[in-house]
Amino acid sequence: MSEKPNIILINCDDLGYGDLACYGSSRNNTPNLDRLAAEGKRFTDFYMASAVCSPSRGAMMTGCYPPRIGFGSFNGKIVLFPGDDIGLNASETTVATQLQSAGYATKIIGKWHCGDQPEFLPTRHGFDEYFGIPYSNDMGRQSNRPDCPPLPLLRNETVIQAQPDQRGITERYTDEALQFINKNQTRPFFLYLAHMYVHVPLFVPQQFLERSNNGAYGGAVECIDWSMGILMDQLEQLGLSDNTLIVFTSDNGSRARDEGGSNQPCRGTKATTWEGGQRVPCVMRWPNKIASGTVSEALVTSMDFFPTFSKLAGESVSTERIIDGNDISGLMFDETNSMGNDVFHYYAQNTLEAIRVGDWKLHFRKGDTEIFELYNLRNDVSETTNCYNEEVEIVVALSAKAKAIREDIGDEALGVVGRNNRPIGRIENAKPLTEYRKDHPYMIAMYDLPDMPTMSG
Repeated sequence: MSEKPNIILINCDDLGYGDLACYGSSRNNTPNLDRLAAEGKRFTDFYMASAVCSPSRGAMMTGCYPPRIGFGSFNGKIVLFPGDDIGLNASETTVATQLQSAGYATKIIGKWHCGDQPEFLPTRHGFDEYFGIPYSNDMGRQSNRPDCPPLPLLRNETVIQAQPDQRGITERYTDEALQFINKNQTRPFFLYLAHMYVHVPLFVPQQFLERSNNGAYGGAVECIDWSMGILMDQLEQLGLSDNTLIVFTSDNGSRARDEGGSNQPCRGTKATTWEGGQRVPCVMRWPNKIASGTVSEALVTSMDFFPTFSKLAGESVSTERIIDGNDISGLMFDETNSMGNDVFHYYAQNTLEAIRVGDWKLHFRKGDTEIFELYNLRNDVSETTNCYNEEVEIVVALSAKAKAIREDIGDEALGVVGRNNRPIGRIENAKPLTEYRKDHPYMIAMYDLPDMPTMSG
């Protein structure tokens, strides 16, 4: 067994803060994830750096706020689309790059969404292997979008199937994960499992639909939970549990429309900078290292994974470029350590919409509308009682912090250009990975569940 810990990072798609039983859900059954929390640490104040997926995932991989790596906007859109000529710059260092340098076997399974052209794929960013759909599952040929390119399933940099049956994707992803763990049980490994669920449209295996109390959404959540149980069992059977850190989270909040998702008790949804857009579940388990059944209210973000995983792997973090994450290993392991981050910035594309310092959150705008709202998140996570006029000193203090980050990485709404940003990657002659062929025998030629009018991350 390796002295360095194995690391498994599980990232769901659009799973909301209130979607797991261990976070208060009474609609979805999640016994394996509840067990993970009971045997590890549950974080109540964990944030993704964006409320939509391309910037969220780019930030998690690099430890940087999206605008710092050019991931604030994508040719004017909020996420990357099939065939875009932009993606994660080849000069960026990722979590996988760090762990690969430390001798880890590295693999990503599932959704990447940091660029689908060969130059931007995970195999160019520190991953030895890739198996998955490179962007959102609604970006294939659907009944209400027949002109989209067929949804590609990749192995490394090769499309091995177009328009796969989405009902079987989670099982295929889980099987890939089991094979990877088994193959690398005698060396340290980093597995990044980026689930398709619960992004719409929701194609769910029959057995999970039948036992769900929350329709297809609940079935998809239970399928995620099933996958977690299978992975935990595999680790136990191989004697790897005690040397494996598992981190479970989501890329942003739930859409919380009529599908069945929940961000309760947080206000707002995916694609907003209210708490429901960016505060998501995060559970960590490492037996005998992380105290079981513990809860942390510290301010923690996905950007902290980069320096923390690097520390655990014995890999130094270069000081030649700025990263925004902090090493939280002390917080993970020491029950008396409650120190998280001091501040968190809520960016919507390249515009700063809110800032949190301690328990206080100050909102500046929502979209094109300027607002003046202040909330104490410890007492009011639902952001219902505006304290702006009563807490003048706090508004002044948070505004000063906001001024500093604007100077650092910018604020498009105010016309401020950041001085420490890096460019997004760009190539010429980009094209979608697939083209529809009338004569090809697709398993699923057209997905039959319509989705919202425009695609999203």
